[in-house]
Amino acid sequence: MKTIIETERLQLRRFTLDDADFFLTLVNDEEWIRNIGDRNVHTEDEARAYLTKSYLANYERNGFGLYLTALNDGTRIGMCGLIKRDGLDDVDIGFAFLPQWRGQGYAAEAARASLIYGRDVLKKTRIVAIVLPSNTASVVLLKQIGLQFEKMIQMPNDPDELALYAILF
Repeated sequence: MKTIIETERLQLRRFTLDDADFFLTLVNDEEWIRNIGDRNVHTEDEARAYLTKSYLANYERNGFGLYLTALNDGTRIGMCGLIKRDGLDDVDIGFAFLPQWRGQGYAAEAARASLIYGRDVLKKTRIVAIVLPSNTASVVLLKQIGLQFEKMIQMPNDPDELALYAILF
């Protein structure tokens, strides 16, 4: 599979249906469920269906999306990328990593590279992020990579009030 974004330690590439096992593990991580939401994906078949209707459809519709993030040796550790969400005017950065890969700078490395990709390749002048205010690890990371708090917002069909962060290029 072709690498879209490469850093010193990481490769970001499109998810494929062959990643259903990994995706199933990622979306059922307790931090994912607490901070991103329960996607009700409990089997590899459901993971393939979710990948198809969401991630793969985003690649087709927008030419970019949330990418599988792997170490240079191919070990799958999380996901990071840019997504165009309904309810947001700007492209949004998102990330999630399995517990054993947190706290080692991988999320920041992938997120910085995704911002550069958004600016230089996708020609975006503004990228945003939405986050639960209680998700302090993500808030710290967003500030670390240069995003600044703008305001609290409500997304369509989401009961939670979210913090909107943004960066201008």
